Amino acid sequence: MTAARSVFSGFVAEHRRRRTLLVQPRMGFSDPVTMRRGLRAVAEAGVPAVGTVTLDSYTRTGQHDLAALSISSGVPLNGYPLVALGPAVTAELVDGLYGPRFPVQVRHGSAQPEDIFAAMLEAGLDASEGGPVSYCLPYSSVPLRTAAKSWSRSASLLAEQAVECHLESFGGCMLGQLCPPGLLVALSVLECLFFAEHGVRSVSASYAQQTSPEQDAEALWAMRRLCAEELSTVDYHVVLYTYMGLFPESAAGARELVAESVRLAVRTGTERLIVKTTAEAHRIPTVEENVEALRLAHATALEQPAPAAPPPGDTEVYAQARRLVDEVRSLAPTLAEALPAAFERGLLDVPYCLHPDNGNETRCVLDDEGRLQWWHTGRMPLPPALGGRRGHDRVSATRLLADLSYHRRRLDPVLPGARTGPSLIQPTSWE
Repeated sequence: MTAARSVFSGFVAEHRRRRTLLVQPRMGFSDPVTMRRGLRAVAEAGVPAVGTVTLDSYTRTGQHDLAALSISSGVPLNGYPLVALGPAVTAELVDGLYGPRFPVQVRHGSAQPEDIFAAMLEAGLDASEGGPVSYCLPYSSVPLRTAAKSWSRSASLLAEQAVECHLESFGGCMLGQLCPPGLLVALSVLECLFFAEHGVRSVSASYAQQTSPEQDAEALWAMRRLCAEELSTVDYHVVLYTYMGLFPESAAGARELVAESVRLAVRTGTERLIVKTTAEAHRIPTVEENVEALRLAHATALEQPAPAAPPPGDTEVYAQARRLVDEVRSLAPTLAEALPAAFERGLLDVPYCLHPDNGNETRCVLDDEGRLQWWHTGRMPLPPALGGRRGHDRVSATRLLADLSYHRRRLDPVLPGARTGPSLIQPTSWE
């Protein structure tokens, strides 16, 4: 029996037909009253939007007893404690808001999400995100093989439901910044293939805005092409995240970076945009700041021309991602086995990621045009013809800090008399 289309995937499909960019905040509050106020504000913002319930760090790590203790003690958390509050509270939270005109996605950051998915489903929600790699390496010290087994059980649980539940890979957002697009695209597509392997029929591949609009466009087009080649039997769409790294500290700089992400999304035909706010550099945004950012993104999208055509032939980003996907899939009959094996052999290696199962041999830098380039590709199967490099010099701390602060240096004004610090250092030629 074919599962009915979920509220989430149906909403995305409707707006894809209309060629309307969907916008979505990253929003989570521990108090159900405040969380409901946030969801209501997004639902009533007057823009085509998806609601978000982002979970707290105790729930992310399975410490539901500590989340419950915080609730009973009146101690605020950094997100919504879905499991500790229980499905009935969450069902009441979304009652009258959640539906075909306003889907809600649960975002969590857990390497072992079984309890989270069970509580989400019991509350009547049908969409989440993450992945066995993308929610293990950046957020957890859990072994990658343990995370893969946990995510296998979790994805299978979603696939067993009467509705077609949706899973979004977080693979295109590894560490938020300084990860070359070829690897980000490959990881996101591989996680979507992992979900499909476990029976999930509705998926989305993600990509986080980096530092070069042209390179980012290449990445999004490469991702869509790979999805078309590899995910033709499932429903899929593409998601873009406004920059996930050090955000401009000025309100004007932050608004411009958000606007640039909108222009990138529309140019590439991306269906959904996860939007940041002007408060990102300073604190957790308020409900009002989230709504303001959504309205800015929607207004900017309406001003853009129709999507552009992708470049002909194989771009470097596509060629790198295609090689990595093929190499990983050849390691084992299933991706549940192949993904951990790929990291163990160094075929996948995320720059600057300190998780014990990541080789951490690779490095990357920004070139003079702001494009992310490999500096050292370790054992990854990327020859020089595909942009691979075996640099012998170390990337200096000064260079790393300059690369990390690229958008701040570019978009924040330098005030008269301001001190020159690491965030203002201009990188030298990457060669």
